Amino acid sequence: MKTIKGPAIFLAQFMGEQPPFDTLTGLADWAAGLGFHGLQLPTDPRLFDLGLAANSQDYCDEISGLLAERGLVITELSTHLQGQLLAVHPAYDSLFDGFAPAAVRGKPAARTQWAADQLKAAALASRRLGLSAHVTFSGALAWPYLYPWPQRPSGLIEEAFAELARRWLPLLQAFDEAGVDVCYELHPGEDLFDGATLERFLEATGDHPRVNVLYDPSHMLLQQLDYLAFLDLYHERVRAFHVKDAEFRPSGRQGVYGGYAPWLARAGRFRSLGDGQIDFGAIFSKLAQYDYPGWAVLEWECVLKHPEDGAAEGADFIRRHLIRVAERRFDDFAGSGLPREAVRSLLGLGDSLSGNSGGKMGEKK
Repeated sequence: MKTIKGPAIFLAQFMGEQPPFDTLTGLADWAAGLGFHGLQLPTDPRLFDLGLAANSQDYCDEISGLLAERGLVITELSTHLQGQLLAVHPAYDSLFDGFAPAAVRGKPAARTQWAADQLKAAALASRRLGLSAHVTFSGALAWPYLYPWPQRPSGLIEEAFAELARRWLPLLQAFDEAGVDVCYELHPGEDLFDGATLERFLEATGDHPRVNVLYDPSHMLLQQLDYLAFLDLYHERVRAFHVKDAEFRPSGRQGVYGGYAPWLARAGRFRSLGDGQIDFGAIFSKLAQYDYPGWAVLEWECVLKHPEDGAAEGADFIRRHLIRVAERRFDDFAGSGLPREAVRSLLGLGDSLSGNSGGKMGEKK
């Protein structure tokens, strides 16, 4: 069994205009001071030059050295925004254009190519940084048809996933060549948002070995998906982990869909760690059971608590949930001492591995 690494923190929600949140150095000092040991790093130009990292080992070594001086490492690079822009339904064009550089706004094909180039760069940068996993979104072509009226025409979902696979397969190949797993955050608004859509994508990509999962139980709770059973089903694909809490309190007025209410008034809300309903003790136990190889990374999103309080409490919360796995069985002290070859005798089958206990099978004595 493996001991999960942590605590780490995803920096995206903490970036800001004021120190210490406006530079990587400032954020690193702040995170280290709270007791974090790893940073999940957004590939945002304000913090990290993705193009330079893809081409310069010196730059990657400089970034790694800057963090090492503070007792930190990069856990994964994140291209959530670029992954989203790889596949955008036209209904969302204007909304998602804000995530793209000005030069490709209003140009969906150019925006898609920019996103693909960014993802290829992320594969190279991850390899230079010695990372084994990368976190991202899948993008979404079929999402507007999730709960359709009128009914979906036959073949629409199949074609959406076929196109999604066509866009991702060259990128999965790039990550494969870099030796890096692509970990999709299963997230409402993406075409990969639960186990069933993950399976569709795996089928469309030929069960590609680099298709893996960023496990975030908060999105599963808000869908009313069994987040523990998910680990039983898909643990071999879980290669990244967002530790994020949530609560779901349906009423006679609203449920999973939220009635267009703002986050504060929704039945389902993200919460700071320990303030929601997710059973993290059971999650960490299952991840230890299944030899999860990666980091426990705080992603803070809470409509009530101040982010700096959520981060400070989150570091300690993760630390308390990390399980240092046992190196021997708890009952080894009570071992019988009998050798392996004696087990047949214990079963009354004699000593012979042939099963011959003094007579031939079926022979009466």
